Amino acid sequence: MLLSCNSGNDNFYPTNCTEVYVYGLKVTVNDVMSNAIITDGLTVTAKGGNYEEQLMRLENYDFFVGVGEREGNLLIEITSIDYQMFTSANIIVSKTEDDCHVITKELEFALQPN
Repeated sequence: MLLSCNSGNDNFYPTNCTEVYVYGLKVTVNDVMSNAIITDGLTVTAKGGNYEEQLMRLENYDFFVGVGEREGNLLIEITSIDYQMFTSANIIVSKTEDDCHVITKELEFALQPN
């Protein structure tokens, strides 16, 4: 089954969009000292305006995902009792050219242990 998206331009035929669900963010977190990937005890949150979402870690994966099919300007906040709090610079999640999905931003951040 295909979905139809309208790009806002009536001079073109509608685009056939897939039903796949695309996350706007994929975040990997490392320990700055050892460069080891860390996931345990972390809370990774995306914030933008009135929007806030805690990213999730899927079982058996070493990264966090979220902001599904949502474009916008976001900050990433990472908290943990074992590491210093981290807040990213502004991150822009954009739509694909056909306006069907978002383009996943793959990000990597390093945290300083307490």
